[in-house]
Amino acid sequence: MGVTAAVAAVVGTTYAVYSGEEAKKTQKQAIQRQEVAQTQQLEQAKEVAATSQQNINKANQRRPDTQAAMADATMAGSGGASGTMLTGPQGIDPQQLALGKNTLLGG
Repeated sequence: MGVTAAVAAVVGTTYAVYSGEEAKKTQKQAIQRQEVAQTQQLEQAKEVAATSQQNINKANQRRPDTQAAMADATMAGSGGASGTMLTGPQGIDPQQLALGKNTLLGG
């Protein structure tokens, strides 16, 4: 009986090692499948977020205020031909442009 018990112990140990290795392989495959699933879910979440942002941007489009631009242009034009935002309707005094000396170019 001693030999039979020893053989049974060896077979039992071998099966336990084999079973452990198979469980390890199965667990490794499950982890890999879960990583793939998580990566896919992350990509889908990114796509959903991008689509949501595009929809929000589409709903909240900024449009130019053409009426205000026209009103500003009309007000600016009422100052006359020489009027600008910087000089106003009176234009620029030619004396302010003189540099204080007489030159051939300045007169």
